[in-house]
Amino acid sequence: MELKKKSWYPWMVVGLLWGVALLNYMDRQMLSTMKPAMMIDISELQTAENFGRLLAIFLWIYGLMSPMAGLIADRVNRKWLIIASLGVWSSVTLAMGYASSFNQLMVLRAIMGISEALYIPAGLALIADYHRGNTRSLAVGIHMTGLYAGQALGGFGATVASAWSWQTAFHTFGLIGIVYSLILALLLFEQREHALPRPEKAGSMGIFRSVKHSLGMLLGTISFWIILFYFAVPSFPGWAIKNWLPTLFSQTLAIDMSVAGPLSTITIAVSSFIGVIAGGIIADRWIMKNLRGRIYTGAIGLSLTIPALFLIGFGGGLISVLSGGILFGIGFGMFDSNNMPILCQFVSPRRRAAGYGLMNMTGVFAGALITEWLGKSTDAGNLGRDMALLAIPVMAALILLLAFLKPRTADMTE
Repeated sequence: MELKKKSWYPWMVVGLLWGVALLNYMDRQMLSTMKPAMMIDISELQTAENFGRLLAIFLWIYGLMSPMAGLIADRVNRKWLIIASLGVWSSVTLAMGYASSFNQLMVLRAIMGISEALYIPAGLALIADYHRGNTRSLAVGIHMTGLYAGQALGGFGATVASAWSWQTAFHTFGLIGIVYSLILALLLFEQREHALPRPEKAGSMGIFRSVKHSLGMLLGTISFWIILFYFAVPSFPGWAIKNWLPTLFSQTLAIDMSVAGPLSTITIAVSSFIGVIAGGIIADRWIMKNLRGRIYTGAIGLSLTIPALFLIGFGGGLISVLSGGILFGIGFGMFDSNNMPILCQFVSPRRRAAGYGLMNMTGVFAGALITEWLGKSTDAGNLGRDMALLAIPVMAALILLLAFLKPRTADMTE
């Protein structure tokens, strides 16, 4: 426990969870680039609609599980919840390398959705408890770069599949996650600003009343509903970029997926890295002068995604598509680094994981809808146009955020 008392340990926690975030996105992202290799062995994947269903089943299950994941994270030791989550989804990734049918892949992606959903609310709530005041946005932003790094590395799934096999890609990344979960067991420690519920109050009725109270406090607040909408709407283009940008790059630039996959994911990952770091630093400084500093920083980022979507959707060449990808990544990164910090201005530590779980659910459901819809759009030849149209609801979220979200404190304590 001496390690936990070190002044630099809160940043070590960010580093440890950065690795988990990387594996979280890498394991889910690599599938989006491996359709050409996998459809040789699993014929159902030859249509984009079926491939969209495979991507979307993860999102539907992930979304349904997210509120429960947040409620669980508020009530148990988050260290062991994070380790268990990582261990299960890494084992699923390993098992996907042995799948021989479309139905097996669907079941495994569903299990992955359950296990991966348990991580984000617990991980971000743990970081928020270790980092308070003017380091919170930067700490969350650095953690989010792990997600982008995982997204970028996931793009190499197609490269590994091309050089060896798609089975090798799943086996390799699955084993890495299992080993990393053992490292976390030694180095990660829990930190809470409040005590867990006492065991004698943890009976079924006590748990029910506690959950009902948490949900009532969250859903009974207008500001939380605004945050939900603000978080959900950008998830339409966010998940569209994650799941379909490799395909769009391949079609628009007329290049093989083994090249388009890494090109697209690295473009978004590098630019998002710049965005989350810049967004974290700007917001942490701005909040010291203005309580809406984090909100304004997120709004600036969100506004950048609007022209980016038009460049990505209607751009016909390398420069326009890459420019759109870079602009989108920077803007979405600035938005991403401030979601949990903004939530912390309206929700107490006792309910933050539950709050983020609900936010995750709305965002992922939006992603599931858009992933399936863009699968059909791809088959019809309209992927670029329909992706560009996603800028319209983003404008509505931006207006709502600036007009109505007005915090009274930089950090809600109770």
